[in-house]
Amino acid sequence: MPSATGLYYFAHGEDNFYRPPVVFIHGAGGSHLVWPPQVRRLTGERIFALDLPGHGKSEGIGCQTISDYVTSLIYFLDGIKLPGAVFVGHSMGSAIALSLALRHPDRVLGLGLIGGGARLRVAPAILETALNPATFELAIQAVHEGSFSAYADPRLVELSKKQMREVRPSVLHGDFMACDAFDQLENVCQIGTPTLILCGSEDRMTPPRFSEFLAQKIPGSQLVIVPDAGHMVQLEKPDEVAGALAAFLKSIPYQPGG
Repeated sequence: MPSATGLYYFAHGEDNFYRPPVVFIHGAGGSHLVWPPQVRRLTGERIFALDLPGHGKSEGIGCQTISDYVTSLIYFLDGIKLPGAVFVGHSMGSAIALSLALRHPDRVLGLGLIGGGARLRVAPAILETALNPATFELAIQAVHEGSFSAYADPRLVELSKKQMREVRPSVLHGDFMACDAFDQLENVCQIGTPTLILCGSEDRMTPPRFSEFLAQKIPGSQLVIVPDAGHMVQLEKPDEVAGALAAFLKSIPYQPGG
């Protein structure tokens, strides 16, 4: 995997300058692997799926605010010379994408908000257990109890747990702190970029009402609720998510070289 500004990223079709660049942003305690092949290898698209600071193969110690993650993302964009892109974020990643659109609207061609919300409160018990290595496993268990639907393949759930265990407790705790402090309830109506809002019908971490609120507040946005899927909707229903993203990306006006 290539790297820029200390961040590793997966690239697909990076030389396809006829399509808008698409940057995938994972959620708390994740990496680019939360995007299954069907999604991060969308046919005909130009995709960059990064590991945030302190996550996956990237350097750093992670951040404790969404604002700091936005700053690191801006450095990353400058590092790979992308003046603008479509940003697709999951959970915490959606908060980063949404905040980026509010702070730097000139760099955002479109938004994909998956399992997101205008506010992302975290249960106090998860905040308390995530930081301590002795209770770290309890935090992982609690997160995964709410992240998958009853229809999910148990092997998929176990793989997700395994990947989260590879994140340092301090990094996961910082992510949860960033989510808990995130609140753009009053500002989401200012977003003027094309926006796709997507969630699983069985999402218990960011229930569908969170996505419905975003759809009501963001002018012209599209709402897709995927049946029989939980918070990790892109892992449970990769084909459906890939299809929704492909249709959305084709709807975004783009001038090659822009």
